[in-house]
Amino acid sequence: MSLASFLKSRLVPAKLDEQINRIRKPIGSLGYDPWGYNNETFKSGFALTKPIYEKYFRTEAHGVDHIPAEGPVLIVGNHSGQLPIDGVLVGYAVASREKDPRIPRAMIERFFPTVPWLGNLLNEVGAALGDPVNCARMLANNEAIIVFPEGIRGSGKLYRDRYQLQRFGNGFMHLAMKYKAAIVPVGVVGCEETIPAIANIKPLAKALGLPYVPVAMPVVLPAKVHLNFGPPMYFDGEDIPEEQVDERVAQVKAEIDRLIDKGLKDRKRLF
Repeated sequence: MSLASFLKSRLVPAKLDEQINRIRKPIGSLGYDPWGYNNETFKSGFALTKPIYEKYFRTEAHGVDHIPAEGPVLIVGNHSGQLPIDGVLVGYAVASREKDPRIPRAMIERFFPTVPWLGNLLNEVGAALGDPVNCARMLANNEAIIVFPEGIRGSGKLYRDRYQLQRFGNGFMHLAMKYKAAIVPVGVVGCEETIPAIANIKPLAKALGLPYVPVAMPVVLPAKVHLNFGPPMYFDGEDIPEEQVDERVAQVKAEIDRLIDKGLKDRKRLF
């Protein structure tokens, strides 16, 4: 029995099995898609994430129905928390919504696929190397993709810089325009408090080949997480000056800032 089959038999109830099977996801005859996604592994991952989403972080998702039911979509949010907890929670919110659930893909840092076993596991639950070529092919395949344009600048920032958006790359905007993809902004509030870091040991990170080595408590704190999804944004035209691309990226960034502010105002407590 494979690991996926063993986990499924222990973790996945029949109702959840049927629920995931109803979400259309084209896979090959061997059970994988071109990026390594596997439906059975995803079911086990979904079942394991459910109590983390609902009980540990007590996540509240608002506006998740803004994500179109089909077609190429970039779900663009703020990155935080040292670990990609935000991507997991956003992905679960989209896959578990009552109407037209989708299984989104997540663009991950180049470091993760280098870790034995972990890289393959992340691929099987829907993640893929955050490469423009990968993202372009997925959009051409009408996927919904979770993107954090801040990259490690966002996930590795210190607690004193919490909820301050770092520089956005422009790559996601070029892809959205080329593939006529909807951009759905999401403001994530709560993940900054899960693993608050007071410093980053850069020399050690460089020596170990890691993006960063934070000075933080070796535990993930159960901060309450708020996800606020905004209405989809569309940007036409490919052949425009880079200055206009910058302006469009700034529009998306400003909307995410607004959604973060909303989450902070709505938040009644940290934990």
